[in-house]
Amino acid sequence: MKTIEVIDLEKLDSSEITVVDVRSSEDYSKGTFNNAISIPKSDFYNNVSKIEKNKPVYVLCYTGDNSVEIVDYLNENGYDAYNIIGGYRAYLRLYLERSLSEDNDTEKITKEIERSIIKKFRKPIWSKFIKALKEYQLINEGDKVAVCISGGKDSMLLAKLIQELQKHGNVKFEAVFLCMNPGYNADNWKIIQENAKLLGIPLTVFESNIFDTVAVIDKNPCYLCARMRRGYLYSHAKELGCNKIALGHHFDDVIETILMGMLYSGKIETMMPKLHSQNFEGMELIRPLYMVKEEDIKAWRDYNKLHFIQCACRFTENCATCGGGRGSKRDEMKELVAEFRKNSGTLIEGNIFKSVHDINLHRVIGYHKNGDRYNFLDDYDENYDYIVIRNHNGEITKLDTTANEGTISFETNRFSTYVILKKESGKVLSETKKESTEQKVTAQDVNNFVAIIDTVKQTYNEDIKKQKAEQKMEDASSILISLAEDDIDAHSIAKAIERTGLEVSLSDSATSRNFILRKDTKKKKIKFEEIDESE
Repeated sequence: MKTIEVIDLEKLDSSEITVVDVRSSEDYSKGTFNNAISIPKSDFYNNVSKIEKNKPVYVLCYTGDNSVEIVDYLNENGYDAYNIIGGYRAYLRLYLERSLSEDNDTEKITKEIERSIIKKFRKPIWSKFIKALKEYQLINEGDKVAVCISGGKDSMLLAKLIQELQKHGNVKFEAVFLCMNPGYNADNWKIIQENAKLLGIPLTVFESNIFDTVAVIDKNPCYLCARMRRGYLYSHAKELGCNKIALGHHFDDVIETILMGMLYSGKIETMMPKLHSQNFEGMELIRPLYMVKEEDIKAWRDYNKLHFIQCACRFTENCATCGGGRGSKRDEMKELVAEFRKNSGTLIEGNIFKSVHDINLHRVIGYHKNGDRYNFLDDYDENYDYIVIRNHNGEITKLDTTANEGTISFETNRFSTYVILKKESGKVLSETKKESTEQKVTAQDVNNFVAIIDTVKQTYNEDIKKQKAEQKMEDASSILISLAEDDIDAHSIAKAIERTGLEVSLSDSATSRNFILRKDTKKKKIKFEEIDESE
């Protein structure tokens, strides 16, 4: 078989040769040899006519192994075909060596990469990264975070974002850039380390033998490998004094996980932005790229002419699909989301993301939490009356309510406090039970009770309407917490009201003139939700 080194291929006139990249279309899009055409191996034999016979043909796969079959076929059918030794990985290694050479200002390249995050990609990457940190409270003062580096685009970008956060953020925390070598081949391991140098990421490296361990496993080796790698990372991070590990899962991973759960597991669940470790006390997993889209990560990579390994697993890099799990259920979801985008842009994936943030428990057949299961039939026939009491400048009044399928609604004003009482329909509301201490519930009790709903003390105007809900609710939340934790009298008042035989529920505050209460009978809680006046 005729072969050629990458460095010799570069010397040839591109107009006189044909370079064919037989990797997947997705891998081709990540980077390829100059002027190479894409004909994935999976569909190569149906498209071989696209290759001219009057020019030498040079075949490129990832390692130089998967292309051998193609080269043999072409030569048998009248082509002058050559195999590219080392494949794209050799090209990538050569590119990195040149980038890190003395002739290049590596420090300047690093700074330009960092600047692109804050400037060009501020809106799609940096702002969404910061939003996820704040919304899900991912990194706090005094944290020590182990940023887990796999060598791919996602983990490398995450590392740079964490570095920029340390430079420009207000929260003081430590970061360790933790990279495990589970048994990578020498070429992949070198590429990971050289990319880290180019990006200015100081790696903390440790070794394991995970690849050797899973090599003899026939059933679900990838699942076992992932679990073992996660365990090693947790363990080593804890030894280093870290309380959190950060992974590079992004928005697309979240959407794909939701769809896989629904379509293949028959359940609604998502990839959480953070999780407490079940096996390592005090450790927490966080996903700071939770709101960052993969297409924007790719755009950042391509803008900075960066090249990362496609798949570091030595067992998949030479498979027919060139690694990365092509043909998996997750890739099916990627294709499904791509179809959504063709017809509806980002609307559908955005709604999928929103759906797991706003689940109406009164519109699901059942759910479970902490071992407790709920079915809508559990309280289907229950019927309650709700009494809403308003205190406005010391005046206590009973408000009219409208009940409909588990919700009640009533009109509010801006500067009142409220208590909501619940009783079974048909029962007479009495102030006390005969067997009780005959302590009555007074208007003052209602005014001070821990379950009082305190509205935000702000002027109600159009500007407030435009503010985000969390901003509008912040003041009220602090008031309620203070009452619950610090008001000693509130506890005795609560007991007095409980002796009436009524359930009393606390809700969050709202600034809107109209809002509804949604009840969760299982948890015996009622929660306020603002009414969208546009509906």
